[in-house]
Amino acid sequence: MATKQISEYSENSIRVLKGLEPVKQRPGMYTRTDNPLHIIQEVIDNSADEALAGHGKKISVTLHADGSVSIEDDGRGIPFGMHPEEKAPVMELVFTRLHAGGKFDKGSGGAYSFSGGLHGVGVSVTNALSKRMQVLSFREGKVAGMVFQGGDVVEKLQVKAAGKEDRKSGTCVTVWPDPKYFESAALPLQELTHLLRSKAVLMPGVSVHLNNEKTKENQTWLYKAGLRDYLLQTLSSDPVIPLFEGEGFADSGHESFAEGEGATWCVAFTEDGQAVRESYVNLIPTSAGGTHESGLREGLFQAVKNFIDLHALLPKGVKLLPEDVFSRANYVLSAKVLDPQFQGQIKERLNSRDAVRLVSSFVRPNLELWLNEHVEYGKKLAELAIKAAQFRQRAGQKVEKRKGSGVAVLPGKLTDCESKDLAYNEVFLVEGDSAGGSAKMGRDKESQAILPLRGKVLNTWEVERDRLFANNEIHDISVAIGVDPHGADDEPDLSGLRYGKICILSDADVDGSHIQVLLLTLFFKHFPKLIETGHVYIARPPLFRVDAPARGKKPATKIYTLDEGELTAVLDKLRKDGVKEGAWSISRFKGLGEMNAEQLWETTLNPDTRRLLPVQLGDLDFVQTQLLMSQLMGKGEAQARRDLMELHADEIEVDI
Repeated sequence: MATKQISEYSENSIRVLKGLEPVKQRPGMYTRTDNPLHIIQEVIDNSADEALAGHGKKISVTLHADGSVSIEDDGRGIPFGMHPEEKAPVMELVFTRLHAGGKFDKGSGGAYSFSGGLHGVGVSVTNALSKRMQVLSFREGKVAGMVFQGGDVVEKLQVKAAGKEDRKSGTCVTVWPDPKYFESAALPLQELTHLLRSKAVLMPGVSVHLNNEKTKENQTWLYKAGLRDYLLQTLSSDPVIPLFEGEGFADSGHESFAEGEGATWCVAFTEDGQAVRESYVNLIPTSAGGTHESGLREGLFQAVKNFIDLHALLPKGVKLLPEDVFSRANYVLSAKVLDPQFQGQIKERLNSRDAVRLVSSFVRPNLELWLNEHVEYGKKLAELAIKAAQFRQRAGQKVEKRKGSGVAVLPGKLTDCESKDLAYNEVFLVEGDSAGGSAKMGRDKESQAILPLRGKVLNTWEVERDRLFANNEIHDISVAIGVDPHGADDEPDLSGLRYGKICILSDADVDGSHIQVLLLTLFFKHFPKLIETGHVYIARPPLFRVDAPARGKKPATKIYTLDEGELTAVLDKLRKDGVKEGAWSISRFKGLGEMNAEQLWETTLNPDTRRLLPVQLGDLDFVQTQLLMSQLMGKGEAQARRDLMELHADEIEVDI
């Protein structure tokens, strides 16, 4: 009789991933895997950083017929001597070690004061996910070369005297991306072209070339005026007032920001047409925006609002919101941030909280001065903003009228917001009365409502619809949001919906996750159209706060992190910044109730700095999701749950 072999769990079961193995195992944690553009961009960014630091005037990208890509620059060239501590060639460390590079030294005399490649995993990820990579570095009258395959050195460092035909200094990297790591091996040419053109825009005087050997096409971009020329060429309709452009950077004596931190911007207001909105941090395109864009919005709003107040232009009964000013703004924004914190390895969104204040502190006084020097244009801009506010308020009133007179009495524990505009108002379903108290004090009364929930919400997966209102919490949620329970095939009346965003806000621990699941079960089972129409969100409060001492040019700061992974990354960064072990202090929030109103606003409620995730079905369709939810939440599904847990046990993180 055959016996079932039980896998042994012992010391030998523990596997340590070394070198670039983590990247090959989970490439999606380090880069985009739909195509190889991002691993090519990492190399381009290094050349751009050289130009940004004032050491290069030319970047060339060549798409070869064999599928490889070469990136060349005339910068200083990668150092190829031995590293004093690691006892290995610097060129080898740069391309084969995660968290190795020249961009961590942010003090005076650092190789790069401002750069985009701050995660220290850039070109090493490119190397790991390439079949082959060839590197040449020209400097000090010599040329050094190395060749890698799959991240491993196959031709060791060779240094020789540079020939007459060789360039004086610079780097040439040729990459053969490995198709097995990507859904498509083809580079999206339109995205690559846009990326290269944007580099030229942000670095006036630097020429950027693209040579496509397959199509025999060559393109060159060289901008003298930078942002202004680019924005004018890109607009789909004419500006209604002259372009507002400017820049502002901190000097060595600035009390809040490091020398050189700041922004350059160009803004155009149009009455119609597709809005052009592009932002960059240290030349890295931030397609999902972030806190620097929020700073631009805040600066524009405050300047226009102050101009309107000064000239008494606001009609009675009209309340101006930031989006009223921002809705017709087209812009290109380029921010310089000494120590940027990005969302994700592809750096598509800036999360640095200080960037809101950094950008707005330079934009607001610039625009205020400009508006008061050009009063006729200031009044035109004020007219645009007031018109947008009036339109928004009329739309909100129409929604209110459709509700009719038979509205249920709102629950007493609901602290409502003043706005009736679905585009801006939101309700937070908050775990516990103490957290609800902090949220009420810290919220924006204009647009944020708070509904505290007492205890765990009922598991409603197998509760009939006509029995739902027997539970007080569910009754209050339904009445507060203004929509009745319904099924997936129903066509519910959403005209009574009272909030554009319904946000689940619970503790960042296991109990909080359980409450999230119970509320998501309620919405998926009994309010599915709210998920389908994009009204349900999950707020992500931090689990830790790190109080970091002053370091270099950076003042003492408070850094909030979502989880252990982010905490580890922050501590690693502090160590690399030269902060002594233990010089920081770490606080763990046991729950939302431990945060005061100011902390809760800064980390979780403020639209400019919070992290809010939209709830979507993801890769599975509705029927597949329904089947999975049945296994997870059904009372008679214990065996199915057990099988599911055994199947995915290695993917689970446990909070003990």
